[in-house]
Amino acid sequence: MDIDPGADRSVPPVPPVPPVLIGNSSDVGWKYGKYCDPNNKSKVKCDFCGHISTGGIYRFKKHIVGVDNVVASCKKATPEAKEACKKALEKTVVTKGLKRQHDQDLRDDVHISSSVGEEVCVGSSTSEPNKVGPMDKFVRPIDGKSSKEEALRQLSMNEALFKERVHQASQYVARWVYTHAIPFNALDNDEFKQMCEAIGKFGPGYEPPSQFDLREKLLTEEYARTKSLLDDREAQKIKLGCTIMTDAWTDIKRRSIMNVCMHCSGGTSFLKSKETSDVSHTGEVIFELVDKAIEEVGAQHVMQVCTDNASNNMAAKKLLLEKRPKIFWTSCATHTINLMLQGIGNIKRFKSIVDQAQKVTIFIYAHHKTLAYMRKCTKRRDIVRPGVTRFASNFLTLQSLAEKRDALRGMVVDRAWEEMPIVKTKKGKDATATLMDANFWKGVTLCLKVFEPLVSLLRLVDGDVKPSLAWLYGEMLKAKTKIKEAFGNNEKNYRETIAIIDKKLKGRLDSPLHKTAYLLNPHYTYANKDIFDDSSMTVALMKCAEQYFGEDEISAKKMINEEWLLYENMEGPFKKKLATSWERADYNPGNACPRFGPCFAPVWPQIAPV
Repeated sequence: MDIDPGADRSVPPVPPVPPVLIGNSSDVGWKYGKYCDPNNKSKVKCDFCGHISTGGIYRFKKHIVGVDNVVASCKKATPEAKEACKKALEKTVVTKGLKRQHDQDLRDDVHISSSVGEEVCVGSSTSEPNKVGPMDKFVRPIDGKSSKEEALRQLSMNEALFKERVHQASQYVARWVYTHAIPFNALDNDEFKQMCEAIGKFGPGYEPPSQFDLREKLLTEEYARTKSLLDDREAQKIKLGCTIMTDAWTDIKRRSIMNVCMHCSGGTSFLKSKETSDVSHTGEVIFELVDKAIEEVGAQHVMQVCTDNASNNMAAKKLLLEKRPKIFWTSCATHTINLMLQGIGNIKRFKSIVDQAQKVTIFIYAHHKTLAYMRKCTKRRDIVRPGVTRFASNFLTLQSLAEKRDALRGMVVDRAWEEMPIVKTKKGKDATATLMDANFWKGVTLCLKVFEPLVSLLRLVDGDVKPSLAWLYGEMLKAKTKIKEAFGNNEKNYRETIAIIDKKLKGRLDSPLHKTAYLLNPHYTYANKDIFDDSSMTVALMKCAEQYFGEDEISAKKMINEEWLLYENMEGPFKKKLATSWERADYNPGNACPRFGPCFAPVWPQIAPV
């Protein structure tokens, strides 16, 4: 077929996607309403009665609930919708109240000595009001003898001038932020709010500190203040013990640095940092660094050391156990789970799916036209979601692809996509074929089912919500069960995946300490008494007791023969209502259990984040 050389070969314009009529937030109100005009975000139309609220989603929820006389109530809203919106409104009120109280507490914590006879204005912090400025010469105080109309007029004038003063001050703050590229979220920092309050209380004429002051005197004073804030953690360290953690990394100048931190129930504290560029990271070097940290903290307070699974760390482990046999050495759970995800991701059936997904995303993001069209089809949502590790990023990207499956499949069959010149290349055709392949989407679904339990466990151990060691082994068992179910409990299908998990688990996350923490967590044992009959758990408990108590055989025997039986049989303090309610997953066994038995008390602090 001949092609007319004068024909227009330009790509037809991308058809506009209908505007989104639902807000981007996860507010419960969007389940029952939508924008009636995408250009006016204040108007929300009710799905029940068609009423249009003009005050945004917050006022719309009041319309659903129907408790405010100012807002017209919905006569057709369901009881479920009313209850959901009522809870959301109550939560908003509580949240705003807490924020106001928090901001007021921050203001009250600012103390600036003032000179005698300063003129101050009403309306600032209760402790020390702000000094007035030049604008106040235009405002006179409200006379109590004036008429109501005059008082209201003067009050309105005061409010207008106050708003203008705030706006003018904010302009200078904004100019500083824009000029020096300060992140916008820095303005939500409590220290920034206190800084503004302190400057306001000082009044006109404040001179900022010099660079020398920031480097010397002020830095020394702030260091002392910060150190005093760690007194509570020092008390927790003495009471329940602590963990020494190491982390080796390389900075942008290619310098090798080793950080040493201390973790206790009060949180994590930085101890020291050492440059190790000029030495090999042998087991002896790591052992000396950790041993010095233990001496500084106090060997009697250190319960365990946590590092990654590198061979040099394992060599340091042997040296430490020879010198300090009572201290446990634990492998980093985050590093171990990442190794599991890496191993599973290298299995052929999963690697092919991940590689296909990467090729699709690389093709789309490599060309501005395909990227723009994809964002229009997915309502401006990206398909690439970076994670803390490469393996977590792969999971998040697959999850994002699955969520946008229909939009992506619709995109590649659209005429505008097919007529893009770049799509007609081999890479473009491959990307189109992948998104239309039913087997690819089945593979994505299987990958998510297999990866999700381990990613959830990774979030647990990598977060600061609650101590994770008490939950690690139990949640790992649950993760393995979910993975087997993803394969339809067919051993032939899941054998290779489970073998990789068991290989990385062995000697790292199934140590006597991990099993003992699992055994001492009532969330598992009180829900399944068969755990007490598992001989491997009993052996793990005895090994932990022998290592911790050492030559103190009396305490070890008392824990095993007396207090352990009370715990297992739910007798004594363990039969209390509080103890039997530990089946919930929102408690901290490391804080609760030491109250039940003097010999258990030093063992339970081992249940700490790793």
